[in-house]
Amino acid sequence: MNFLRNTLGVLLGLAVSALIIGLAIRINPEWVTYDKFLPFQHWAKFLESVSQEKGFFWFLIPTIGVASILGGVATALVVKYAKVAYAMLTGLLLLSLAVLDILIFPYHPWFYKIAVIFIYFPCAWLGGKIVEYILDRAEKRRLSRKLNL
Repeated sequence: MNFLRNTLGVLLGLAVSALIIGLAIRINPEWVTYDKFLPFQHWAKFLESVSQEKGFFWFLIPTIGVASILGGVATALVVKYAKVAYAMLTGLLLLSLAVLDILIFPYHPWFYKIAVIFIYFPCAWLGGKIVEYILDRAEKRRLSRKLNL
């Protein structure tokens, strides 16, 4: 049962991250060069169309950081044990997908290729630590209330 729960947590974290990145791209109507809700089905055509706009990749860097943090939070909320480890697994999978994206499609600028390494994994770790901190704090409050009564 824990295996299914953990797998679901990691998949949910990946889905949350993909959804946030896809929705953030839609903020600027000039970047929307696709018919579907999310751009991932026509990613090559999409990257080619925005490759000349330097502002797009500068916007994408903090977006992937936020998406990775929230993906790590979603993963950590679902799994029962080792919340930070599974959030880091989500970040590692996101980083792997980003590296594949960089290797397959030649449209990424140099600064994006470097920034991806320092964003996905640490931000997912941060998301897991946020959930761990909040849950530990809630547990300490619950115990202190129980002891005070």
